[in-house]
Amino acid sequence: MDQARKQKFIELWKRYFPGAELPICFYYTTEPDSAEHAQQVQGWHCFVAQLAAVRKGKSYRFAEAAIGCPGGKRYLGFTSEIMPNFRYFLSCGIEGKLEGERYKKTPELVDEIVNNSPTYTAPAPYIVFKRWDLLEISEEPEVVIFFAPPDVLSGLYTLAGFDEAELEAVAAPFGAGCASIVAYPYLEKDRERPRAILGMFDVSARPCVPPQTLTFSVPMQKFNRMIDNMEQSFLTTHSWEKVKKRL
Repeated sequence: MDQARKQKFIELWKRYFPGAELPICFYYTTEPDSAEHAQQVQGWHCFVAQLAAVRKGKSYRFAEAAIGCPGGKRYLGFTSEIMPNFRYFLSCGIEGKLEGERYKKTPELVDEIVNNSPTYTAPAPYIVFKRWDLLEISEEPEVVIFFAPPDVLSGLYTLAGFDEAELEAVAAPFGAGCASIVAYPYLEKDRERPRAILGMFDVSARPCVPPQTLTFSVPMQKFNRMIDNMEQSFLTTHSWEKVKKRL
């Protein structure tokens, strides 16, 4: 990571989003010593909760075994497997055997979603999560992830579309919390015009983040453009100044 560019964003972030939380980033690596090894958790554990310490400044390297949720393993690219009876788990359940989350009306709808959902294979055995200000010269993040309240999100959303004629420069696809911050934005990096992903609407993951918090995840290619656009965008206007005072 270019350290001058890293510092430039930190300074611009403080200027236009004073007091707002810095984003975290991730990248895949083959290096076993690239960050502190995340310990394997016991039983089911939402991966979003595992990132709480990263937001506070810890840097973690996750192998597949350290991820305490089958969905987390899938949406981070470590497996293509889906839990047994997933079509019922996400919908109506199986009476007396499995409680359904009822996020979709029928198992058939779940089947369609699974068939249409993009997947990928992790390019390396580890995925590293770090806060932006802790990135080192040797590290090149793939995706930048903001955990943010509505006013900050409004700024990020508008900045993401600043140099786009596309009406959907930001997308909000259905998926698990970890899918919205890892899988979807990671796959966006290969598009000709990558989009940012608005997420953390997953009801199951909501207890793992503070109230009034959603996520905004951006492939690095697009995020670099957002940084370059900040000083000539709406962030310099009286309109944003009114919002900035509330941050």
